[in-house]
Amino acid sequence: MYVGIVLVGGLNILLGEPLTMVRFLRFSVLLVGLCTAVAGHANTAQPITTADDLGPKVEQPIEFPHDRHAGDMQINCMYCHTYARRSIVSGIPPLQKCIGCHQSIESVRETPRIKKLFEYWEGSKDGTIAPKTPIPWKKVHDLPDFVRFNHERHIQRFYFQQEKPVQEVCGYCHGDVKTMTVARRSKSLSMGWCVSCHEKDHAVDAVSTKTTQGPNDCWQCHK
Repeated sequence: MYVGIVLVGGLNILLGEPLTMVRFLRFSVLLVGLCTAVAGHANTAQPITTADDLGPKVEQPIEFPHDRHAGDMQINCMYCHTYARRSIVSGIPPLQKCIGCHQSIESVRETPRIKKLFEYWEGSKDGTIAPKTPIPWKKVHDLPDFVRFNHERHIQRFYFQQEKPVQEVCGYCHGDVKTMTVARRSKSLSMGWCVSCHEKDHAVDAVSTKTTQGPNDCWQCHK
C-alpha cells in the first residue's frame, strides 16, 4: 500500500482529505513502524552472495561431494536429477539411487559420509533414524512461490536441441557445481538476471544459424 502526502495550494492532503494533527500523528507512527519493520528484515535476511561470490552456506545432512561426482567422475547431472529433462522441477535423487551405487563400492564404504548414508538406509544404531528414511536435503536454489521456472523447457532447448555440454547448461543457473562440495548458490536468480538472459539471442539448435530470444511476457514465469 502506498501512502502519500500531496501539497496543493498550501493545503496538506492525505489520501484526498485535509490533514489534521491527529491524522498526521497517526500517519507518522505508521510510517515509523513500516521503516522499522523493513530495517529489521534487512538486518536478518541472508545475503544472496558472499565474499567468495557464492551464496550462503546451507548445512546439509550429508556433505554430498558434487566435485567428486560431477567433476572427477563426470557423471551427467540428469543421472541424479532425473526430472530436469521432463518436468518443471529437477528432482532430488531418492535414497535408493544413492544406495544402488554405493552398496557395490567397497572402497569408500567406511568413510563418514557413506556411513551416514547407510544410516538412512539401514537405520541408525541409536534408533534416531529409522530404516528407509528419505534424506532431508535442504533447498539451495529456492525461488519465491510466485515464480515458475521450467527445467524441462530449458534442458530440452539447450542440451538436447543445441547439444551444449550438460554442465554448461546446468551451470547457467547453478554455477560451476563440479568444483563445489555442498552445492551453493552462485547466481542471483533475480527477475532482472533472468530477463537479461531472455533478451539474448540463443541458437535454436546445433545445426542451423537461426536464433530466438526467450519469452518476455510476465505470465510465462508468474502463473
